[in-house]
Amino acid sequence: MSSTSTSLEPNSLGLLKELSESFGPSGFEREPATVVRREGSKYADEVLYDKIGSVILKKRGTSEVPRVLMAGHLDEVGFVVTGVDPLTGYLTFAPLGGWFDQVLLGHRVTIRTRKGDVVGVIAAKPPHLLTEEEKEKVVKKENMFIDVGADSSAVTLEELGVRIGDPAAPWSQFTMVRNNRIAIGKAFDDRVGTFVGLEVLRRISEGKIEHPNTIFVGGTVQEEVGLRGANTVANVVDADVALALEVDIAGDVPGIKPSEAPTKLGKGPSILTFDASMIPNQEFKRFVIDTAEAEGIPLQLSVVTKGGTDAARFNLNKAGCPAIVVSVPTRHIHSHESIVDTKDIDNTVKLVIALVKRLDQRTAKSFTQD
Repeated sequence: MSSTSTSLEPNSLGLLKELSESFGPSGFEREPATVVRREGSKYADEVLYDKIGSVILKKRGTSEVPRVLMAGHLDEVGFVVTGVDPLTGYLTFAPLGGWFDQVLLGHRVTIRTRKGDVVGVIAAKPPHLLTEEEKEKVVKKENMFIDVGADSSAVTLEELGVRIGDPAAPWSQFTMVRNNRIAIGKAFDDRVGTFVGLEVLRRISEGKIEHPNTIFVGGTVQEEVGLRGANTVANVVDADVALALEVDIAGDVPGIKPSEAPTKLGKGPSILTFDASMIPNQEFKRFVIDTAEAEGIPLQLSVVTKGGTDAARFNLNKAGCPAIVVSVPTRHIHSHESIVDTKDIDNTVKLVIALVKRLDQRTAKSFTQD
């Protein structure tokens, strides 16, 4: 195998593609949840649920405790229809999750309606008709619309079946480049983390890898709008230790200082040393670093000064739970097209498996007891 090719098996790469292309904005995650349940149930001893859409795959090891939760979130940033122009049929919309206005214009979206999926384009007033003053300004989301090719509201509402409250997601085809090593696609935040959890479960099961604990591989919902599924999943699992499986903001992009985003594609997984929502348990952090060094797995240390992850909710469940964020560096998240190195994904899977093999009850207790 070429040193520049992916380490992921063809079936696994196909699963990553399916997850990426699945339709699942925050609050509308049924499609990726179905994929997780279908694939995970092949290897799990039990499938659990919360009552807002999250899926949890339980795999027993040689001991009931510690209970180890590892979860990616199922949702992607998307949109919701807020209105239909009564004359033209153009759609107004609101964001589901954080969007930077400049990345929206000219991109396709898929709107899920009662009559099926409808493809539209996010648009605004043509640049040819802008005044010189308008050309100097960033077009705001509130001045954009979605064009579904209609010429009246009757077409949009009746023929296409669009309603207020219908969800929309970025339209993007999953693509592999550089000898099948680099993946380009949508929803890597956080279908990549979701994939890592499923791949860990598969490799542990097929490889008959012993682990001195019970693992719970979760797919949480509504992370992008307030870490909501993390609350409910934490209550269902009641974990002793938790890992949020995420994507990190790769900083190897022009205009970004290393102190702002230190991780790079191809240099291995990262762990967050802190973010705006959580400072990880320091003993747990050292354990992850030591494990990576012992296994020869490249590991990057990262920071996110704004925003947070599901780990923040896992960390504060009941009396508290040692938690950490294990991430795959990814370029251009929260856009229609993100970029990830599949070797980083593979090394993240290897790291999580190595952690699971070492997380016995004594080790888990050592994170919170002298």
